[in-house]
Amino acid sequence: MQQAQTTDELAPENATSTAVGTAVETVLNRGLNVRHIRFMALGSAIGTGLFYGSASAIQKAGPAVLLAYMIGGAAVFMVMRALGEMAVRHPVSGSFGQYASRYLGPLAGFVTGWTYVFEMAIVAIADVTAFSIYMGFWFPSVERWVWILAIIFLLAALNLLSVKVFGELEFWFTLVKVAAIIAMIAGGAAILAFGFQNGETSAVPGLGNLVEHGGLFPNGFEGLLASFAVVMFAFGGIETIGITAGEAADPKKVIPKAVNTVPVRVLLFYVLTLGVLMSLFPWNEIGSGGSPFVQIFSGLGIPAAPHILNAVVITAALSAINSDIFGAGRILFGLARQGHAPQSFGRVSRHGVPWMTVVMMAGILLVGVVLNAVIPEDVFLLIASIATFATVWVWVMILASHVAMKREIARNGLPASEFPSPWWPAASVLTIGFMGLVIAVLGFFEDTRVALYVGAAWLGLLVVAYRLWVRGSGRRRAHLEDETSPVPVVAKTE
Repeated sequence: MQQAQTTDELAPENATSTAVGTAVETVLNRGLNVRHIRFMALGSAIGTGLFYGSASAIQKAGPAVLLAYMIGGAAVFMVMRALGEMAVRHPVSGSFGQYASRYLGPLAGFVTGWTYVFEMAIVAIADVTAFSIYMGFWFPSVERWVWILAIIFLLAALNLLSVKVFGELEFWFTLVKVAAIIAMIAGGAAILAFGFQNGETSAVPGLGNLVEHGGLFPNGFEGLLASFAVVMFAFGGIETIGITAGEAADPKKVIPKAVNTVPVRVLLFYVLTLGVLMSLFPWNEIGSGGSPFVQIFSGLGIPAAPHILNAVVITAALSAINSDIFGAGRILFGLARQGHAPQSFGRVSRHGVPWMTVVMMAGILLVGVVLNAVIPEDVFLLIASIATFATVWVWVMILASHVAMKREIARNGLPASEFPSPWWPAASVLTIGFMGLVIAVLGFFEDTRVALYVGAAWLGLLVVAYRLWVRGSGRRRAHLEDETSPVPVVAKTE
């Protein structure tokens, strides 16, 4: 066993032993550098929600979807600033699950952590299924389950090597996605500037398309509200930035830089991209013939447009699956350290990787092999709405934990945070109210209402599970070493 010291790991207040009865703690390897986390921050904003979900959001709100993305992006920025303040103060792996346990109580930490795992499982199964569909475009004679098995085992094996391998994968995946987005924006701008004939619509490309087909709000305020179910789904996973704090080489430096780029990512990847797209085509034609981004490439007269886009969305799917394995695994690691999950999830390999959590996520993804044969391809909105409920619930818990932390700091006269959330407390209160509105929107519309039923059943199941199975240290409020006054904790890795 190799001995090490750390000041940033979380342990239950009375934790003195593991399942084998010895004073053993586990430590993750800090292998993520500035480059890794910056590109993870970029990549978290680009995925299925943008490449395909944007078409659904546009159909609901029309050009007003730009306003929805700006409002949703502002709310997400406040969530990330709250999470960033806590991550810099307490850079632990497991992130918001531990913060909820520390500041709101062990039940809140249990529910928050497992709800995030639930969210990642739903999205990951959808992503591996989407990956198999994308590969079928090039290899139609190969059964989809073959691709699912292959990618599960490949990514699981790579994630078992070291966290640095994960960071390198995300760096290159994100590089491809960012290059594709920039190419789409540049290509769309070229069409607008030089008037290339796209051949797919009789409409003339121009900014007038934003107002000439029913105005900015063609479906009224109700359409704007309905789009939030998909808009907020698109931002889901961005909280993974906070999870990296436990494995960042210098969390006080890299976390603030990553968090502060959220507004730029929202404006560039969503508002600017979709603004260009809806200037090229009437909003009611976007997505009617496939992915909206195929239309941009086709408009430039590129014969290989479908193949180019297929390569991009395959990269996006790989990146999403990779992040799902990482994020859910690290949350499970934190849950195990709190006594909220089996102890085996809290053990790390000689490379500093919580190997059992990676194995579990791979097992969950194998469900995709079975579901791939029975899930229809038109259930995106259903999956998105369920994932939106889980995502928004986690964000509310992050905000509530942050509020409780700020109150404790003021009440006990503790040192101020090094990366404080702006406009406190008004912004936090308004953001919590907005998140409540998003949950209400899910229940208001029939095609997303099932998300509330599934979400309520899931939360109820977690409360029952906590009451029945969590004992000992898991019933006690967790302890976080405050970076403002660190106390060394002896830790060991297997």
